[in-house]
Amino acid sequence: MRLTADRSDDRPIGMFDSGFGGLTVARAVIDLLPAEDLVYVGDTGRYPYGPRDQGEVRRFAHQIGDFLVREHDVKMVIVACNTAAAAGLSSLEEALPVPVVSVIEPGARSLVQATRSGRVGVIGTVGTIASGAYQRAVAAAATGGPVELTCAACPGFVEFVERDEVDTDQAHVLAERLLAPIVAAEVDTLLLGCTHYPYLARTIGDAVGRDVVLVSSADETAFEVRSILEAAGVGRHRGSRTGVHRFLSSGDTTWFQHLGARLLGPELAGVESVSWTEPHRSVR
Repeated sequence: MRLTADRSDDRPIGMFDSGFGGLTVARAVIDLLPAEDLVYVGDTGRYPYGPRDQGEVRRFAHQIGDFLVREHDVKMVIVACNTAAAAGLSSLEEALPVPVVSVIEPGARSLVQATRSGRVGVIGTVGTIASGAYQRAVAAAATGGPVELTCAACPGFVEFVERDEVDTDQAHVLAERLLAPIVAAEVDTLLLGCTHYPYLARTIGDAVGRDVVLVSSADETAFEVRSILEAAGVGRHRGSRTGVHRFLSSGDTTWFQHLGARLLGPELAGVESVSWTEPHRSVR
């Protein structure tokens, strides 16, 4: 779905993730597009998405996307969750009446552009890696020549971030074990294929070696959002105002407020509760 300039610029950008990881994307969008309003949904009541069945994650994605469009009249939905994007991006694009932006394609393009040797890696949740979404996206982005891709699922990483235990001995031990295939492949560039993983960047860097370039898709996703808004003529002009940022959580709002503010910054000044107990109209 394309944006058209016949709608007011006042509509916010919608964004969702299973929890806190998407705040890396929110940070990049706020920094790049400071005049834009933002509504962020952290589905912490049902995290993590990674181990869940793809069909279930797809239902969650449709439910939240539909909620953002109906209840908040957003002009765009950013799927700031690699697992949800891998499970339901194409069906969301067909179902929602606004553009849907994923973190997968921008990250894959940045990965291919950054490599020097052509040996690259992607790490993500079990669901993301098993879906093959990054394998397809990297292959599509490698227009300048073939790349050798090594993927590794990293169960447990999300939970360390959500518990605010990113620099513990246990996190380092798990990283060394899970990232062994990446080290063995001698990649020179590694894509953090989960929006939670930038918070573990130091631990991941220690495990794979500091000479490996770590790529986060957050900045590239923000650039794509800006490009879409500018092309449609519905973006707010920098300096025209300061955007209003709303944050909603389906779980413990106090916990989201405490950890989210530390991860994002002062923009996360309050958290509203959202519940999925009431039935939502299905997106078709």
